[in-house]
This record gives sequence, structure tokens and C-alpha cells, in this order.
Amino acid sequence: MREQGAALIPSFQRSASRVAIRRAASYGEDLPTLLYETLREFQLPVRGKTVLLKPNLVGFDPLGVMNTHPAVIAAARESFLRLGAKQVLIGDGPAMDRDTEGILESVRVGAYVSGLKSVFVDLNVDDVKRVPLKTRASRLRELYLPKTALGVDFLVSMPKLKTHHWAGVTLSLKNMFGIVPGGCYGWPKNVLHWAGIDRAILDINAAARPDFAIVDGIVGMEGNGPIQGTPKASKVLILGDDPVAVDATCCRLMGLVPERVKYLSRACSFLGHVNSEMIQQLGEDIPSTRTSFAVIPVFRHLVDEHSVVWKQSCSKEKISAPPEGGGVSK
Repeated sequence: MREQGAALIPSFQRSASRVAIRRAASYGEDLPTLLYETLREFQLPVRGKTVLLKPNLVGFDPLGVMNTHPAVIAAARESFLRLGAKQVLIGDGPAMDRDTEGILESVRVGAYVSGLKSVFVDLNVDDVKRVPLKTRASRLRELYLPKTALGVDFLVSMPKLKTHHWAGVTLSLKNMFGIVPGGCYGWPKNVLHWAGIDRAILDINAAARPDFAIVDGIVGMEGNGPIQGTPKASKVLILGDDPVAVDATCCRLMGLVPERVKYLSRACSFLGHVNSEMIQQLGEDIPSTRTSFAVIPVFRHLVDEHSVVWKQSCSKEKISAPPEGGGVSK
């Protein structure tokens, strides 16, 4: 079982984090080999362990634009099994609809993962455990979280590379909203919105910090994400052993400044590293893989002023953020 409370170790006491960027032109590439070879470099302690992959399954998505692509999910599962994991589960608690099975069918996960019913856990209806919040970054004092997510040996956050109309970006840390069970908090889990999205992100990740992150950036989403944005082909996968460092790297790849993302600016004090000097870069470098993402006007302050591409692509952007407190936030 994963040690709860480990996320409370101050960032300055942690060694440098490792983040790898790998090019992948399409979902038709040999992703199992690419992921397996990359994961081997990290020498992860998963042999004989139970691993939970937590993808971003927001809702019905026949076009495969807003959810983690099933090819990436399947490749990750195969890779962890090859690394010696005893069991590799897949779990999420979709926010937009109670029909999780219907969402899985729309995303076609079963076409990529054999025996999906035996390995998928609907975290919306899983048995729960009360977890007192030591961080208390938000108004929440406790969370009821799925026993599966708390009980596995190794937890992997697998988000889509996307912008977000309330949080700025939705990456490894924001993806953990999906472990908060709809069976306790309803759909679309507005209790997290009312508590303050940026602060709730910190509380959730302190209670159940991912051990690893794999971000699907082959095709991401820019603009009015996480569900109404525009597809953005970045043609990369981003992996790392610190979800904060992974998210910071993703921001830099998107032409955004991670220190300006409200929850990342606080996460670096106790959850992981944002400072690039404390992130060991593996694989490709950031400048050669950067693809500037458009954001809605309210988040223009996140943009790296040196990103000329962003200024051109967003000059006509007229979308405003919807009022907080309703709708999906994954």
C-alpha cells in the first residue's frame, strides 16, 4: 500500500526530479516499445506490485479529442506488465456522466485493452475511505476517496495535454479530480469547484499524490479546454517521477510559464519541483518540442511573452471563461 502523507515532504528536501519528453508523431506508432524503453530508464519499483493507471476520461468522446487516447493507456499497461508489475489496473471517475461504461465504449478503450472489464475500476462507485486533509489548502477538511486508488502500490496519472477554462491548464495534478467519487460528491463534483479549484487540486494531490505521470500530448487541446477547445497536435509524450515537475515541463512545452499557474506556484512548496534547475531533462529538449497553445483571455498572463506563435494564434480569441461552480473541470 502507498504511504499516505508522503506528499507533505517539503520540495526543498527532495532530490532533483526526472522528466522525459519523447516524440510520437501519431497514435499509430509503436507506443508500447517507446513507453517501455522510457520507463526502464526510470528504474521504477513496480516489480511484483499493483499499479493503477488513472487516465483522463472526461465524457463521451467519439472523436478521441478530449480524453487520454486508448492507445497510450494500452501501451502504458503493457509496459508496466513487462516491467514486472503483478497487476495493472485502469481506473477513473468520469465527471460528465454516470454511464462510465458508455464513456469507455465511446472512447473505444476496450478495442485497445483486452479483458477491460476485469481490469477497469469505476472510481465513482468504488468503496471509499475517509481521508483527513493535512494540507487544508481549500475549505475541505476531509475527502472520501476510493479504496482502490489509496490501496495500490503505484499510482500513475495519465492526463491529456490541455488548457482549462478555470484552472489555466489541466495536466497531471488536475487529472486527480477524477479519483473523487461521484457516488459521494455527485456529478460533476461541484463540491471541488465550490471549495476552490486551485486549492482543491493541492488537497487532493497531498492526500493521494501520483507516483508517476504520463501525459498524452500526441494530440492535445488548446483554447476553451477541457472539453470545448481545439485539437492541438504536439506529437509528444511527457513522462516523469514528479507530477509537479511533469506539469511544469508541459507548461513550458505549451509556451506557458508554470510559475504563473496558481496551483503550481503553491505545489512547488510541498508536492514537487517547478524550478527547471531541479528537473533533470531526459529525451528531447523543450525548445525543439515546444508548441505554443492558445488560451482564453483570462489566462493570457500565463503566456511566455517570447512566444510569438501564441500572439498570432490568439489575437482573434474572443472566448471568456464560464462562471465557476458548474460544469466539468477535468
